[in-house]
Amino acid sequence: MLVDSVPEQRAEIAPAPPTRRAIRSVGLLVAVAVLAAVAVASIAVGAKELSVAQVWHGLFEDSGTYADVVVDERLSRTVLGLLVGAALGLSGAVLQALTRNPLADPGLLGINAGASAAVVTAITFLGVTSLTGYVWFAFSGAAAVGGLVWFLGGSRGATPVRLALAGTAISAALYGYLQAVMIMDDAALARMRFWTVGSLSSATDETIRQVLPFLVVGTVLALALARPLNAVEMGEDTARALGAHLNRTRALAMLAATVLCGAATAACGPIVFVGLMVPHIVRSFTGPDLRWIMPYAAILSPVLLLGSDVIGRVVARPSEVQVGVITAIIGGPVFIILVRRRRTAQL
Repeated sequence: MLVDSVPEQRAEIAPAPPTRRAIRSVGLLVAVAVLAAVAVASIAVGAKELSVAQVWHGLFEDSGTYADVVVDERLSRTVLGLLVGAALGLSGAVLQALTRNPLADPGLLGINAGASAAVVTAITFLGVTSLTGYVWFAFSGAAAVGGLVWFLGGSRGATPVRLALAGTAISAALYGYLQAVMIMDDAALARMRFWTVGSLSSATDETIRQVLPFLVVGTVLALALARPLNAVEMGEDTARALGAHLNRTRALAMLAATVLCGAATAACGPIVFVGLMVPHIVRSFTGPDLRWIMPYAAILSPVLLLGSDVIGRVVARPSEVQVGVITAIIGGPVFIILVRRRRTAQL
């Protein structure tokens, strides 16, 4: 039998037994319930505590009270957290499959660094001060670096190792550039201070409207790549034998990760570890099938992001700690544990 005659539908991981599928489905419903609870907490908890009744009143009745104003402000923040969290989780899942590295994250390919460098350039040399301006510069920087990584990684002949090496090299160069600019321009440093650590505090309806089309396109593309990426994770030879189109899959996966991570970074700055932790942990109980990893990651990543945002508002009242700082504090120890566990498993 010729390899080319093998139908592409075979490039799937075998379906799970009915009992396991049922457990996974119930698990998704539980994850949705947890996400709903965290979203309510995100609206209710802050410098001013609100009751569930006040949250309900602010969401569904328009009386113009102070509590209602607070709900309106926090609602935009919560919605942006839901969207950005899902985007980071999906982009992390895609990149872990693309690089066949379960500890990969969006920063591995330099996408965060590209967005950050573009915003720093816009602030320092072009005088951009509005969040609306940041969004487009950040997204353009992420897209440019994603394309450059794909080119340096070999384009049609790109391999996971080449992509990772190209992303690491570009990230190092761009972060060096960032440090140089911030050292030379104190005014730019003051303006960039909150954006560079990642924060949801500047969320507005306009920001959501600007990034939503990109997030929708990136999400649809990522979910559509679940089956071919399952084949890619099995290795190049196996994927070719199963009829998968390696170059096309890698190019589209790079595009999906760039769009998702670029739009998320543009909206609220670089937030680390969410795209690494959640897909990796999800894989431990769903197995390697991306058709389950992606939905779980899209639901549980916002749980982590919004939960971290709530913690940041509580620990420093009446001020707050940016969500990017909280995820880094949580993610650092978790990353060390994951690396040690992976190393132990390999011994």
